[in-house]
Amino acid sequence: MKISIVGSGYVGVTTGVGFAELGNDVTFIDVDENKIKAINSAKPPIFEKGLEELMNKNRDKYKATNNYEGILDTDITFICVGTPSKDDGSIDLSFVESAAREIGKMLKRKDGFHTVVVKSTVVPGTTEEVVKPLIEKESGKRAFEDFGLAMNPEFLREGSAVDDFFNPDRIVIGVKDDKTREVLEMLYSPFNCPKLVTDIKTAEMIKYASNAFLATKISFANEIGNICKKLGIDAYEVFKGVGLDHRINPAFFRAGIGFGGSCFPKDVKALIAKARDVGEEPKLLKAVMDVNEGQPMRLIELLKKHIPNLRGKKVGVLGLAFKPDTDDIRESRAIPIVEELLKEQAEILAYDPKAMDNFKQLFPQIRYAETPNEVLNADAVLIVTEWKEFEQLDYKGKIVIDGRRVEKAREAAIYEGVCW
Repeated sequence: MKISIVGSGYVGVTTGVGFAELGNDVTFIDVDENKIKAINSAKPPIFEKGLEELMNKNRDKYKATNNYEGILDTDITFICVGTPSKDDGSIDLSFVESAAREIGKMLKRKDGFHTVVVKSTVVPGTTEEVVKPLIEKESGKRAFEDFGLAMNPEFLREGSAVDDFFNPDRIVIGVKDDKTREVLEMLYSPFNCPKLVTDIKTAEMIKYASNAFLATKISFANEIGNICKKLGIDAYEVFKGVGLDHRINPAFFRAGIGFGGSCFPKDVKALIAKARDVGEEPKLLKAVMDVNEGQPMRLIELLKKHIPNLRGKKVGVLGLAFKPDTDDIRESRAIPIVEELLKEQAEILAYDPKAMDNFKQLFPQIRYAETPNEVLNADAVLIVTEWKEFEQLDYKGKIVIDGRRVEKAREAAIYEGVCW
């Protein structure tokens, strides 16, 4: 098939390059000239494991442009633009709306049936109540008759997005008309996994419910972990036993300093805002966010237990990305931790294998180390992201406060785990 991808963040690029690997011709459309140049040079605009190799292998099967006319030569268009949070937690649909308008203008000039697929994470009702009327207005055509419209949520994890694309747990397709369903079933025919076809609103909700549940599981693990810490119990040993129950499953019981990234915080906040819009008060989801917001400060509390006055003290921070194998710092737990250390007037020395350039945009005033070993010379070390290389460091004789359970760090002279 000939596919156009509007938006070339980690979802758009991974999806597009993945489809190229499967033999499709792909056109990326983006307003960011730097991303366009990078893609056309077979360089990923974001760090994602295995993506650059895949781009080099398939560089004759894709191209990038800032011109929406690229849609005219394709059969199907995926909307993969960002949906950031507003101050009230609801999602900002300005990028989705802009993409829908531009797609509509192109469909006005295009003969034949064209399928538009929303892959951006949007709250239930958005595809039919926002995207559909905008495309119809600009194109003069009718959805589900003159052009196809679907919702196909992404379930890519940053750090393993390439593997997730080719080996999905499931594929969810939200459609209303048979022709669109046939197009997407054909596109996804190479994948051997459960494929669920639903109405459009249900597909939108599946994405939110999935992320909200995983976020809930993490906050539950953290709340139990906080209790365990006070009782002198290792929460990880507790969840080994809990996870053996087949009804529960051991995944995501990673007690520590909480979740971050581009999905969980944003999606839970958006679902809270949507629930309130329809007259529901989501007490559990609000508690999930409350627990998560408090977790990073427990790292500081434990640090001050050993160094009560942090003023002028050199504090090392290992890890700035919200998780390993990515350079993404969105909602990273390192952000509130560094903010609090600055309030305490500590001297900060930070290191991350991939995310330091991004973090410098937020915190140019702190020092950054060239190697993780430099960080170990600080008065105390905080472990904020569980990069594999941190398992190889020599922590002997150090004060280490661990937010991510790096086993080698237990060799420290003084070691504290947040929930163990």
